[in-house]
Amino acid sequence: MCVESELKLNTLVEQFETLDYPLDRETAAERFDDSTLLMADGQTNLGALIEQTHASSFTSAEDLFVELQTVLPIEAVGEPGQSDGDA
Repeated sequence: MCVESELKLNTLVEQFETLDYPLDRETAAERFDDSTLLMADGQTNLGALIEQTHASSFTSAEDLFVELQTVLPIEAVGEPGQSDGDA
């Protein structure tokens, strides 16, 4: 069963908590195949992002979220090209 919706980054852990763990990458990607991740600058298919993660399985919602962060495009958070460091 897919989640058909538009999701924001700050709501993903809550959505991921609806899944049963452990969970393999393919099943997680299928579950969110019809979900759009709304980013700071644009949007992308959440299932496709999950498919790009390097882990073959996830042990918890937090584990899935951490793995997802490794494949998020720069447009996902904040202003593109903006640094938090001193100028």
